[in-house]
Amino acid sequence: MKLLLVSANREHAPYPVFPLGLAFLATHLKQADHDLAVLDLCFEADSRAALVVALEQDQPDAVIISLRNLDNVTWPQSISYLPYLTELVAVCKGKVTVIVGGSGFSLMPVEILAACGADIGVVGEGEELLPQLLHCLARGGDPAGLPGVVLPGNTDFIPPKPVSVIGSPDRELFDVARYLKEGGMANLQTKRGCPFSCTYCTYPLLEGQQMRTRPVGEIIAEVRSLVDDHGVDYLYFVDDIFNYPASFTEQLCSALIAEGLRVNWSAFINPDFITPALLELMQQAGCDAVEFGTDSGSPAMLQSLRKSFTVEQVRSASQLCRSAGIDFAHYILFGGPGETDATVRESFRLMDDLEPTAVIAMTGIRIYPRTALYQTALTEGVIGPETDLLQPVFYLAPSVRDHLAELVIAEAMQRKNWIVPGLEVNVSDAMLEALRMFKVRGPLWKLLKRMGRSRIAPMK
Repeated sequence: MKLLLVSANREHAPYPVFPLGLAFLATHLKQADHDLAVLDLCFEADSRAALVVALEQDQPDAVIISLRNLDNVTWPQSISYLPYLTELVAVCKGKVTVIVGGSGFSLMPVEILAACGADIGVVGEGEELLPQLLHCLARGGDPAGLPGVVLPGNTDFIPPKPVSVIGSPDRELFDVARYLKEGGMANLQTKRGCPFSCTYCTYPLLEGQQMRTRPVGEIIAEVRSLVDDHGVDYLYFVDDIFNYPASFTEQLCSALIAEGLRVNWSAFINPDFITPALLELMQQAGCDAVEFGTDSGSPAMLQSLRKSFTVEQVRSASQLCRSAGIDFAHYILFGGPGETDATVRESFRLMDDLEPTAVIAMTGIRIYPRTALYQTALTEGVIGPETDLLQPVFYLAPSVRDHLAELVIAEAMQRKNWIVPGLEVNVSDAMLEALRMFKVRGPLWKLLKRMGRSRIAPMK
């Protein structure tokens, strides 16, 4: 079949993100002898017009739209991407079969399919399912029995199965150079699945709780291709937790060192699984920055959010980074169940003690179905069974709900290393555009140490 793969993501803040999911799909679709064309809307001035042109030029039998995010997950300046998806589907509807998938779609597939009007939805990982679905459609079969396939009018579907072989992404049809130029890095995935149980997190829902790693040799070959074929000199490992399991991380870093690749990189790590030896190995392999999903500096809030580590482990891991000279950032989530003024200030005090390169703080926590936070919100009456979660709905603890924004702004403005999206502290579209002019490699937050004072953009 002739297929048009459409990456719907247009978000550039803080970086334009290469459509890695579609690149993984491209490998499996090519192996199934499908004829592929790609439309990446990230850099298109007029998405609708670009899609119309692509349909006319490529004449596909089916259009596959990948929705990376349902919204920008930012309070209070929330933006839903659902109307945009619906517009894309409308351009294609009636001309070709429209299939929608991606991590954003998989969060609420039945509801999103009904809202956007696509012909078919694919839930979860599509590398194995999508070729099966297309084969079924080509034979005129009924795809309703395929795990992970959602059809209009069906409120139930067979749960998807995790892929047995993740494979390697095929980036041939995508503009890798554009993402390197404007995003300062290339992205790479080494594993899928998350065995942890943070109350708000959707990773276990999207990828399963069983962690599956890619072969180290396959990953090294991908890095080599990025360096040699695309001129990539900085990587970001998109794994939910790069340093778990630690044994796999050690194997990968040792292989990177042995390969002698001249590339730096950063990754998201868990403070519970970092040792001086592992951090040294990571640094030797090219790591120059790490990010911690810390969420809070309050012991009570770490328990409330079901984090797998303690404040002391956060302290220890931060000290290791500082001693090694590695830039590090902590991500904080304010407003979860049990949050108070006191726990908010505990987080600020801990970050003061740790002196990270940057702190990226989000206020409010997006509520998604099937998470523990969803059940808490239901029990507390924050939402009801009828609440439309297709629109961005955030949990804000009752004790801080009415003044959390003011409290966080007041505290963050006293510290030049804090970034608060949504409240516009040390971040704005104009600021990000200005920083990119410096051709920064790696995370933009590394530049915060050069700032003289905190800034706040006008609220829109």
